Amino acid sequence: MVVLVVGASGVTGSHLVEQLLNQGHEVKVVVRSPKKLPDSWKKNESLKIVSASLLELNDKEMTELIHDCHSIASCLGHNMSWKGVYGQPRKLVTDATRRLTDAIKANNPKHRVKYILMNTTGNQNRDLNEPISFGQKCVIGLIRLLLPPHVDNEKAADFLRTQIGQDNELIEWAAVRPDNLINEEKVTDYEIHASPIRSAIFDAGKTSRINVGNFMANLIIDNDLWSKWKGKMPVIYNKSPLD
Repeated sequence: MVVLVVGASGVTGSHLVEQLLNQGHEVKVVVRSPKKLPDSWKKNESLKIVSASLLELNDKEMTELIHDCHSIASCLGHNMSWKGVYGQPRKLVTDATRRLTDAIKANNPKHRVKYILMNTTGNQNRDLNEPISFGQKCVIGLIRLLLPPHVDNEKAADFLRTQIGQDNELIEWAAVRPDNLINEEKVTDYEIHASPIRSAIFDAGKTSRINVGNFMANLIIDNDLWSKWKGKMPVIYNKSPLD
């Protein structure tokens, strides 16, 4: 099984890569600067490092990149700097999702390819008509105006829902929605829900990046888990010690 991970140099992406490698899978990563990657990755024969800016690859290069991939996981996100938030590319996650899925179609694989998108609880699954309070609607509306990365996350998930859909012959997808992201060193207990069970704005929970990586890895390797969540936008929270 070959898995492509984009956004692998980020914290969540690196956790996902580590867990896939530890489970014996072949992994490809696309990164701008391989110098920042761990030495253990550079020495691992199961890891192929592609030094490039993903969106600068032409269509042929993109198609060749994923031709042998069983799954693609996107942990892409915007850097939390002025340039990262307000500069180009403003539609990084959406454009990457569109181009990667177009490349899957161009390859016409014999088996459906899994596409797993890291998203956010601040984004609703409009297939389920998830209710949110008036106050949260107002805040989300303001965030859309002020923070382009949030709109990018929304559009990326909407692309999967509406353009790829539930019955695509070549692609299956899931959009994983963590709540407030935190760093932890080890995988801990976590819980998965079809929709948020608390307000992402006024009562946010916590989700460790390593737990997100673990869940995404499990979606890739566990077919029963995949069957449960494909075509959906599962929400992941760290499980409280009191639960």
